[in-house]
Amino acid sequence: MIAIHKMHHTQLNNVKQVVMLSAWGFTMVIVSFLFLYIGHLLDGVLGTSPNFMLGFFILGLFLCIMRLYQEACTKKDGM
Repeated sequence: MIAIHKMHHTQLNNVKQVVMLSAWGFTMVIVSFLFLYIGHLLDGVLGTSPNFMLGFFILGLFLCIMRLYQEACTKKDGM
């Protein structure tokens, strides 16, 4: 009975990790498009071709990856 409970707990934990990674993937896509759009708008207003668009895109990716790394370190320390 205890072995079944541990196996169920492990499977549930694996499912939670997969869902969390999927959520982070979705977040990275949304942030990338949002920052690209904001950069595109700024480039249109200021007349700078792809400068702000690329800069904001790289900034958005960097921020997402940094936040994902922080969450991974927190989870690792909690184990």
